[in-house]
Amino acid sequence: MSADADHTDPGPSGADYERDETEVQRLDRNWTDLLQELRVVQTGVQLLTGLLLTVPFQQRFTEMTGFQRGIYLVALTLSAGATALLIAPVSMHRILFRQRARAPLVRTGQVCALAGLCLLGLAVVFVMLLIFDFVLGRMPGLVAASLAFAGFAGLWGLGPWILRSRRRRRLRRDLARSRRPVSPPHDDRAQDHHQDEDHRQR
Repeated sequence: MSADADHTDPGPSGADYERDETEVQRLDRNWTDLLQELRVVQTGVQLLTGLLLTVPFQQRFTEMTGFQRGIYLVALTLSAGATALLIAPVSMHRILFRQRARAPLVRTGQVCALAGLCLLGLAVVFVMLLIFDFVLGRMPGLVAASLAFAGFAGLWGLGPWILRSRRRRRLRRDLARSRRPVSPPHDDRAQDHHQDEDHRQR
């Protein structure tokens, strides 16, 4: 998991604080969060891959053009790759069971999850291109695929990246503010006392 996932949201005062947990507890929490996220994605990618695997056995598959068959093969390859990547952390956990390898599991699982999501998004984009091209034609297919790509890129990539960047800037600003030296309080009464002494001496 990323470093930002190891901290809680800022409190009412706006200051961030770390969880009161050991390194092992943090790794266990990161691994549990990763598995919960993978469960959500694995169902969808398995259904998509299973659906694509049945397409060649449909009667209308012979009606597809060479371009459409090429798009189908690309979508199937991307979906299969996403399936392999999103299930890989489970296989690694079984193989490394009781090997005290939670840290590399979390790091490798993070990479597999991100790569799997990228391939899954691209697979859906090519599926949209294939279906719209088969039903409506080439131009509607390209439009549908472009809109799907923009939607996935914005929701799965650009949006989280913007939130991450804003959070990092805020953390750096808060850190710089906490390191700024605090000037001693100004005592107006002491200044007035010195002015009175100078006036008396005159």
